[in-house]
Parts: sequence; C-alpha cells; structure tokens
Amino acid sequence: MRVSFSILFVWFSGFGLGFGSLASAQQCADRLNFTPVSQPNQIEWSKFPDFTLPFPVIYGGPRFTDTQASPLRHGFSHLVDVNDSEYGSLVQAKQRALVYYGFATGLSQPWETIESPWANDLTAYQAKWDRFLSELAGGQKNAAGLYSLPVNRLALDIERFQETDTRILKIKTDTRVPETYRNLADADFVAAYKKAMRNLYAEGLRYVRQHADLTGVSVSSYADTPVLNTYLNVPTFTWADWTTNLSRTNYIVQDSLGKGIGGPYYDQLDALSPSDYYYYDYPNPLAKDYLAYLLFQVEVNRAWSTKPVVPWVWLRYHDSSSSYPNFIQPFMAEATAIFPFFSGAAGLWLWENPTLTQTRTDTYAAYEYFTHGLYRLSQFADMFQGTYELVIETPARDLMNKQLPVWRGVVNGNKILIAAQNPYAADGAKTSVLVRYKSWQQTIELTGTEVYLCRFDMGTITATEPILAEVTVFPNPTETSLTVSFGKLPTIPTELVLLNTNGQPIVRKAVIGSKETITVANLPAGLYVLRIQNETGSQTKKIVINR
Repeated sequence: MRVSFSILFVWFSGFGLGFGSLASAQQCADRLNFTPVSQPNQIEWSKFPDFTLPFPVIYGGPRFTDTQASPLRHGFSHLVDVNDSEYGSLVQAKQRALVYYGFATGLSQPWETIESPWANDLTAYQAKWDRFLSELAGGQKNAAGLYSLPVNRLALDIERFQETDTRILKIKTDTRVPETYRNLADADFVAAYKKAMRNLYAEGLRYVRQHADLTGVSVSSYADTPVLNTYLNVPTFTWADWTTNLSRTNYIVQDSLGKGIGGPYYDQLDALSPSDYYYYDYPNPLAKDYLAYLLFQVEVNRAWSTKPVVPWVWLRYHDSSSSYPNFIQPFMAEATAIFPFFSGAAGLWLWENPTLTQTRTDTYAAYEYFTHGLYRLSQFADMFQGTYELVIETPARDLMNKQLPVWRGVVNGNKILIAAQNPYAADGAKTSVLVRYKSWQQTIELTGTEVYLCRFDMGTITATEPILAEVTVFPNPTETSLTVSFGKLPTIPTELVLLNTNGQPIVRKAVIGSKETITVANLPAGLYVLRIQNETGSQTKKIVINR
C-alpha cells in the first residue's frame, strides 16, 4: 500500500459545476432505511444484515440483553465484554479484546499519586501484574511456564506520566521525590524524569511479555503515541512541523538519545492507539473540525511510525466537554466508522465508559449510526484488499486550518472509492467538490453534512504530466548541505523530502527554483533517502552525510 499526498483539490460551495458527471460509471453505498432505536439501553442489531470488514474493529460498547455475540455478525471483529454462554461456541479467543485498566494504580505508589517514576515498590507492582495475568489466564500456563491468555488484543491503560516540562517541574519540590533528584538543576531534573518514566513504562510491559504467552496477541497502550491527543492546537503548527519536529512528539515513545521515535517502551508495542474523542457539539463552530481532527490523529502518527495505527473512538463527547455525557451527532457517528480507513488506520477500537452503562439510562441510537457506517463501508470491502493506494489530497491538518470539505480516496486497480463530507455545511446546503486522480476527475455533490461513499470505474488512467525529469543531487556524500538541480523546472507543485532509515521525514521543502539547497549540518552522520515527488510520480536518491 502506498499513499499519495499530491492530488489536486478544488471545492465550490452552493452550486454544482456539472462537468465530468458522465465520465465514469458510479456505484454508491446503499443506505438502509432504518428507524433509530428510541427505547433506552437497547441496540437493535437485527435491523442490520450480517456483514464483515477486512479490518479489526473492536466492540467495547454495552451488551445489554444480547447473548448472541451480535456485534461479531455486524462488522465488528472483537468483543471486549463476553458472556459466559458465548465463549467457546460464539466467541473464540481470537475474537476477544481486553483493556487492562489501572495498570499503574491501586497501590498508592508515587507512580499513581504524583506520577513520579522514583521510589516505587516494583515488587508490589509485579505481584499486581502477575495476579492480573493469572486471573485472565484462569491460572493456565503453557509448557514454557507462561500464562496462556485467551485474547487476541490487549490494551494497557496506564496514563501515569507528566506530559510537559512545566508539569514535570511542579513535582520537583515534592518530598516523595528522592532528594538526589530534587537537588538537580531544572533541565537535568526534566531529563532524568523522562528517562526514568520511559524505563518504568518499559518495565511494566516487559514484565507482561516475560510472563505471558503473547503469541498471536497484539499489544497496544492507550494514547501512548508519537503525537498526543490534541484539538485546538492542530492548526498552530504546519504539517511539516508536526511531522518533522521531534518536540511535537511524546517523550514516552522517543529513543534514549531523544533523536527519534523508539526506545524501550515503544519497541515493545505492536500497535499505536491514539484517543480520537470529540469535545464540541454542534452548533459550536469548533465542532465542525471533528472529522479533520480525527484524520489528523491517524495521519500524523503514521507519519512518525510504521506501526499499525488503531484509533480509539467514543460515541460520546469527552468527559472534559460541556456536552458530556451526550452522544455525538448521527452524521458524526457514521463518518467516524468510515473515514479513518481512508487515512490509513489499521483498525478501530470503539470504546465506552463502563461506569456510564452501569449507572445511566440512555438511548444508544449513535451506536446504530456507527454500525450503519460500517455496513456501508462493507459494500466496498474489496477495495481495501490486495494492493491498493490511499489518495490523500491534502493533509487533515490543512483541511482543519482552511475549514475545507473532506474527501479521501482508495484506488484498487482501475477503480477509485471516494468518501467525502463537508462538516462545515449548513443543513441542506450544496457543496460541489472536484476530486482527481492522475488523468481522471469527477465532480461530486454533497448535501449538508451527508457522508458520501461512491465508487467509480476510471477506465485507463494515465499521468497528467510526464514523470519527473532526471535531477542531479550534489555533493554526495556531503557534510553541510545538498544541492538539488533540475534540468527542467517542474510545472506542477513538487516537494523535496529527506527521510531517515526508518522512513521518517526529517526535512521537507517545496521546489521553487531550478536549484534548491537543503541544509544538513545539524543532522547525524549516516544514510538518508531524498525523495523528489509530485502528483506525477517520485524519484529517490540515497544520501550519505559524513562528519
């Protein structure tokens, strides 16, 4: 699978252009005519036909009276809560997912009370982790003496670290911090804290891996991703800054030198799980950014890591929101089920706060709209199988900044599947969007905030411009700078991207003239890859930096 970021995007609001409407055969996802549930504490699964998806979609919502593992027949691949009567006959271990809540709490240790990595009783924590593994395994161990876990997905909910330098320094004078550390200079204290906290997180996961058989089990950690949960500050920094500036990332998953993503905790994670919860309800103007925000979380973490990104989504507003615990709007629920996969999400984890389902009486129509979104996507499941290409015309960060309609595409063979929505549109307003891939283009029309999902047969696709002419890069090897010389200046927007050996972008630069210079004096010596790219194609050059 590869991703294209350079497809032209044009949008027009309030009128349709009409051209291209007969250019392609079109097939749109059927909508079901269903009446949303109106009775409290019910989800009416029977109103949906049975269907599956080619992605893991974990159901962590309420079960209520269902004892037939109904979510597994309606787009979901895993259940968090399983009834005794279901296990074995309706639910296999490969279909179970589990959240380990309270991984670092319950012992009144500094890790819990002040989020300090020092002076914790690790023996007590190890005993706690062992009890959890033993209970989950029913005491069963394999021939190697490891606990046999009857689950396929295990998520650790830790959430016990100070996120910023300012917050870290607030505990410096606390007497629960050993005096040795309190006597350090501020900068040294912050550095020592980050290193110790990374190691403490790693120690916990290492214990689980050393005492449980995790063969076939995907282990993730709630919200411990390269870029932490954000909303209001997404447009504050450029997309290039978000994807190249290490200071934008979470130090828990940085390497020991603080020069890249990695380290003792990150290296043990099988997948990354950003928490993509929403904070604002319509008609608040900030609510309209919800979809771009959701896709930003997927795209920015994929830019930093090659590990699968499986976002956690919640059909209520965040508990810090004035709209909590209300459910999100129906069109938001449907879009949340569809769009992440178009930005490269490797799955979804639908979460619900267990205490709310036990203490409240609510109407769960949002769950049916989410399921309806999964159902519509399932009609094009073949588009996400085999070799396919994601068409991402503009990073989600830029969509949020300019408040543009969202569209994403998936190309498989000569077919393209388009998902589109204008979260900024008024009810009933018309938005025409021109979507394009190479020589193919099509005008689609959106109504209000509807979720558009249609597939087109593009016929024979050719590039609209010749592939990039040969370019010269010198000196190579280099110590301080690279010069990129074009025999012919590209006629369409072209970008230079310098990547490290992990595939992470280190420098991005738009091509303006026939010669461009990239400064590399501040980069470590080693092997890099320079990618010259635009919508017609790309070239790569191996670059060696010497010191």
